[in-house]
Amino acid sequence: MAYSSNLGIGRMGANRELKKAVEGYWKKEISEAELHDTAKQIQLNNWKMQKDAGIDLIPSGDFSMYDQVLDTICMVGAVPQRYNKNQSFSELYFAMARGQQDKAKGINVPAMEMTKWFDTNYHYIVPEFERGQKFSAHAEKPVITYNLAKENGFETKPVIIGPITFLLLGKMKDGGSTLDLLPNLLPVYEEIISQLAKAGAKWIQIDEPALVLDLPEVARDAYKKTYEKLAKAANVKILLATYFEDLKDNLDLALSLPVTALHLDLVRAPGQLESALAKAPKDLILSLGVIDGRNIWKNDFAKSLSLLEKAASKLGKDRVIVAPSCSLLHTPVDLDLETKLDSELKNWLAFAKQKLSEVSVLAKALNQGEAAVKKELAANAEAIKSRKNSARIHNPGVKKRTESITEDMAARKSPFARRKQIQNQALGLPLLPTTTIGSFPQTTEVRAARAEFKRGKLSQTEYNNFLKKETEKTVRYQEKAGIDVLVHGEFERNDMVEYFGEQLEGFAFTSNGWVQSYGSRCVKPPVIFGDVSRKGPMTVEWSKFAQSLTKKIMKGMLTGPVTILQWSFVRDDQPREITCKQIALAIRDEVSDLEKAGIKIIQIDEPAIREGLPLHKKDWQAYLKWAVDSFRISAASVKDETQIHTHMCYSEFNDIIGNIADMDADVISIETSRSQMELLDAFVSFKYPNEIGPGVYDIHTQRIPAKDEIENLLRKALKVLSADQIWVNPDCGLKTRGWKEVEPALEAMVEAAKELRGELAGGKKATA
Repeated sequence: MAYSSNLGIGRMGANRELKKAVEGYWKKEISEAELHDTAKQIQLNNWKMQKDAGIDLIPSGDFSMYDQVLDTICMVGAVPQRYNKNQSFSELYFAMARGQQDKAKGINVPAMEMTKWFDTNYHYIVPEFERGQKFSAHAEKPVITYNLAKENGFETKPVIIGPITFLLLGKMKDGGSTLDLLPNLLPVYEEIISQLAKAGAKWIQIDEPALVLDLPEVARDAYKKTYEKLAKAANVKILLATYFEDLKDNLDLALSLPVTALHLDLVRAPGQLESALAKAPKDLILSLGVIDGRNIWKNDFAKSLSLLEKAASKLGKDRVIVAPSCSLLHTPVDLDLETKLDSELKNWLAFAKQKLSEVSVLAKALNQGEAAVKKELAANAEAIKSRKNSARIHNPGVKKRTESITEDMAARKSPFARRKQIQNQALGLPLLPTTTIGSFPQTTEVRAARAEFKRGKLSQTEYNNFLKKETEKTVRYQEKAGIDVLVHGEFERNDMVEYFGEQLEGFAFTSNGWVQSYGSRCVKPPVIFGDVSRKGPMTVEWSKFAQSLTKKIMKGMLTGPVTILQWSFVRDDQPREITCKQIALAIRDEVSDLEKAGIKIIQIDEPAIREGLPLHKKDWQAYLKWAVDSFRISAASVKDETQIHTHMCYSEFNDIIGNIADMDADVISIETSRSQMELLDAFVSFKYPNEIGPGVYDIHTQRIPAKDEIENLLRKALKVLSADQIWVNPDCGLKTRGWKEVEPALEAMVEAAKELRGELAGGKKATA
C-alpha cells in the first residue's frame, strides 16, 4: 500500500495567530508562557488538519517561532559567541534573529545575517561558523514536539535539516570550508537521531535540499560518509527529502545513500522520475512530490496519476509515497476562508488544506483504483478544463504587444557615463546623497484607516485626506532631517506587489492568502491568472502630490517586473518569461507617465531578481537574459536626465554581478549592514561602473544604529568605492518599523553622511 505524506506546513496559523503572539511577546504585551500556548495550539491544529485529511506520515518539528535554520543553529549548539547565553532561551533566540539593544544595560548586539531560502521568498538566518567550531546536541525541541504530538494522538515523523545542507547554508567567519566542520557536527546529529528514536519515532525526515545544487566532489563525498553514519545511529526509518529542483548529476549519489526513502520534487522536475525508477535500489522507497507545494493551482489528477502509476508498476505500491513537492510552508492555509473570490477562479485553486486532500485522493486512487475516487477525479477534470478554456485568461492585444518587443525598447539613449554628467547637472545633489528605500512606518493608525476604508466606514475622500496628511507629515520630517532625495512614504500601499497587482489586469487577490516571508513578517501574494496589462496610471497622482509639497527631489516608487512575478502566485500555463515581459510593459507605461509628470528620479525595485535564479548554473543565463531584459524594458523609455534607481536586498551578488551591471540602472541600493559591507565586495571586484547605495543600517531589527556605527560602514565603503559613486540609505523600506526607531536612525544616517561629506570637501581622506 502506498503511503500519503506531507513534508511540512505553514506556522503562522489560519489567522496569523503566531505573528500576533510573537509580536505581542516582543512588545511585552504577552508572557512567554502565553506565546508558547499559542505555538502549541497552532501545532495541534496543524496535526489535526493533516490527520483529518488522511495523511499517513505527518511531520512534527516543522513548526518554528521564527526560522527552521535558526532552530537548527540552536539544536546543534552553534550560537555565536557575541550572544549572552545566560539569558532565557526565548531572549537568546530572538536576539540572534533581530539583534538586541538595551542602553541601560549597555547591550548592543546586531542580528545574524539573513538571506533567501534557495529560490523562494522565504528568508533564513545564516549560520555563522569559525575554524574548529564546536557543536553540542540540544534535541529538546524536536523531542518535546514529537512527544506533544504523541500525547495528543498524533504519530508523526520528526523533521530536521540535514547536516550537509546546514553547513552549506552557513558562512565561515575566518576562512576555510564549512564542510571542514563535518567531523565535529556528525556526532551531534547521531545523538539527536538517537534521542528521537528513543522517544519512539519510527520515521525521521531529514531535509537535504542542497542535493539539488551543483555540488563539488568534496560535498558528494561528505554525503556518503554522513549517511553511512546516520543510518547506523538508531533503528529508525530515514526519509531523505530533496526539493525545488532536479537532482541531475546528484541522482546516483542520492539513490545510493543508505536511507529508507528518497523524496523527489516531480513538480519542478518530472523528468527525473524515469531515471530514478531505472536506478533505484530494490529496497528504496520513493516519495513522489506531485502536488505543487509552492503555488496555488489545483492539481491535475490525471497527470499526477500517470506518474504515480508508472512508479507503482515499476516499484510496487508499497515502495511509493504520495506527497507535495516540498513543504506547504510556501502556500496559504485554507481556501475555505476565501469568501470573496469569485466561484470560477476559486474552483481553479488549492491552498495547503486542499493540497493535503489532493494527496489523499491520489493515494486512494493508487491504492484502491480510480473507481474509489470517481467523483473527485471527475470534478478535478472539469476544473482543469474550465481554467484552460476560460476567456478571462487570454488577451490578444497584450499577446501581440509582447510579441512586438524589440531590442531598442530595452536600451537607454546614452551610456551611463554620459547620463551621469547630464544627471549631475540636472539634479544638483551633494556628494554622498542621502535617501531612503521608499516606505515609511505603516503605523497602527495607517492600518486602521485602511481597514475602515475597506469596510466602507471611510469614504474615498476621507481616506485620501488621511493619506495626504500622512504623506505631508513624512515629507516635512524628511526635509527637517536633511535627507536629500525624498520619498512620499507609500501610505496608500498595502504591499509593494499587491498594490500594483490591484491596478493591473490579469491579477486576483485573496483575503487570507498569507505566507511567511521571514520571522513574523507575512505577505499575501497576488494571483496572476491571465495576461497582464495596465488599467491606467498607478502611482502618478500620489507622486505629483508629494512633489508639490517640496522643492527637494521626490522619487517615484515602483516595483519591478521580476519582483512582481516572483512575489506572486504565477500562472503555470505559459512560460514565466512571457508573463514577466507583459508586466514589464505595464511598468514601462507607468515610468513614462511619471517622467511626463515631472518626476526626476524613478526607483524600480527588484529585490527578487537574484531569488529567481535557477538552482543549476547551466540554466542561469537563459533566466538572466529575460529577467534583465524585462527590467530594461520597464526603465529604458526615459530621457538621459531622468535617473533610474533600483533596490535589491538579502542576496549574494558575486555570481551575477555582470548581469546586474547589464540592468544599467543609474543607482542600485543593496543590503550590506548585516554583512558589515561584505556584500559590497562583488561590486568592488567587478569594478561596478554605476552608482551604489550600500545599506548602512538594518531595518529588519529594532536596533537603532549610532552615528559612529553608520560612519564606520561608510568609511569601509569609501575605501573601495569613489565618493561620487556612493549613496547613503538604509537596507530596505521602513514600513515595518516604528517612528521612534526610524527618526533617530535616519538622523544618525544624515549626520554621518554630512560629517564624511565635510571631510571629503576639506580634502581629508575618510579612512576606516
